[in-house]
Amino acid sequence: MTFVNSMINIQTKIHDKFTLEFKISYKTGKQKTIYDFGLKTWVFVPNSLDISPRTYSRDDFYKDIHTNIRLITPVYLLRDISSGEKSPLAKLTRAMNDMASEPADNHVYEYEYQIKMFAAIYKSSIRDQLAYIRHAGATTDRLAMLKKCIGEAEDILKRYRDLSHIIKTHTVSKEHYNYFLFGDEFMLNLTEKELFSFLEKINIPEFSDIENEASKLLCDFLEKEKCHKTAQNYQTVDPENPASNSELIFRFGALKKYIESDLFLNANQKRDGVIAEQVYLSMAAGLSMVFATAVAFSFQQTYGNLTMPFFVALVVSYMLKDRIKELMRYYFSHKRTGKYFDHKSTFSIKDNEIGWSKESFDFIPEIKVPVEVLSARNRLPLIQADNRHSKEKIILFKKLLRIDRKLLEYSSDYNLDGVVEIVRFNVSSFMKKMDNPEVPLYTLGENRDVKRIMGSKIYYLNIVFQYTPAKEEHLVRYRIAFNREGIKSIKQMN
Repeated sequence: MTFVNSMINIQTKIHDKFTLEFKISYKTGKQKTIYDFGLKTWVFVPNSLDISPRTYSRDDFYKDIHTNIRLITPVYLLRDISSGEKSPLAKLTRAMNDMASEPADNHVYEYEYQIKMFAAIYKSSIRDQLAYIRHAGATTDRLAMLKKCIGEAEDILKRYRDLSHIIKTHTVSKEHYNYFLFGDEFMLNLTEKELFSFLEKINIPEFSDIENEASKLLCDFLEKEKCHKTAQNYQTVDPENPASNSELIFRFGALKKYIESDLFLNANQKRDGVIAEQVYLSMAAGLSMVFATAVAFSFQQTYGNLTMPFFVALVVSYMLKDRIKELMRYYFSHKRTGKYFDHKSTFSIKDNEIGWSKESFDFIPEIKVPVEVLSARNRLPLIQADNRHSKEKIILFKKLLRIDRKLLEYSSDYNLDGVVEIVRFNVSSFMKKMDNPEVPLYTLGENRDVKRIMGSKIYYLNIVFQYTPAKEEHLVRYRIAFNREGIKSIKQMN
């Protein structure tokens, strides 16, 4: 499920039973050096779930959310991956020749980097091409497009494997040769996954026009690739060996992390506004000390040093000083969170810092929620009426992100469009106060006998993304259906 405009792309999916995944791409142009993005995520929580500042703290929220940030994979058509002097294949070929001729550290690094980028670009390209064919209308010649896609994928894999002769030399160690094999195995696994997924999806009436021919084409290619897998001693799926399949799943994950590791950015997170916080706390201590000292001087001048009223005044001023100090700490802390963020992360490629992001969490009273956000929330009349008594709790997760386009271009020889954040939000904390997931319903049968039917009790989270680049503003709403058994669906609402 995707929301797109010129500078942001939000993809949503259910990551697992209890976790939502939001893949948010921030795309830059080439008109400016600095690009700033603002994204506000409004979460509307039913009152019955008992989520409030008392039961769900800022720390609880950051335990439930996990964010990774990486570069947007450079976009190539399948046919362009292996053609041209600036193609990924040409860059990989040069890196392999340099490494084989002189296996210095910088050449080994470039060789490994180009393998990872080649495999990552191939993954993105074949996935997008097959998705385009799946969603093409029935009047389009989908079979011809599929044949072309399979032919281009076969050509890319062959050209990649043919490069092995460059590094089959005594100057290349087994460890460095393995990098090449990792790329081959990853692309083979990825190809199998995408083609099997396509095979599953053409077994529906919508694909009846090409089902038989497409199935034969895909199965022939898959069987051919399986032979290559066996020849290279790569692990394969074994229907009779669950333990081996578990190892295979682990290896899939490890290969994916290895190949995409150079796309992920180095992030250094710290608290935001630490210096300002210390200044505010010092001011609170100073103001409380001013009060205590003023009381002491006043009573000393009036009653003298060694008198009972002066002694009582010192005790009372000390008591009030501590209370004033805590009140001022609370006040300044509240002022700080209004101006500063909870965290600030800087992210870099190699040693080049290309940008930063800031994030903050808070509960917001409905009166302070912008009208356009409430309009996007679009409560049903019954929910609106009930909300006057059992008010939804509203969470605001705010993010600012900055990208230095010049440094981004300087950091790679590929055309990089921006960065993507992968945000995973675990909703287990929202399930603690839920009722049983099944509720009995009753109806009359044909013989007027009572029939008992079990129905699912569902709760809804409504999430509104408010995105502001420059003077534009975009809003999109998602509705998440879930109960104590887990997440049932996620739907983009009009």
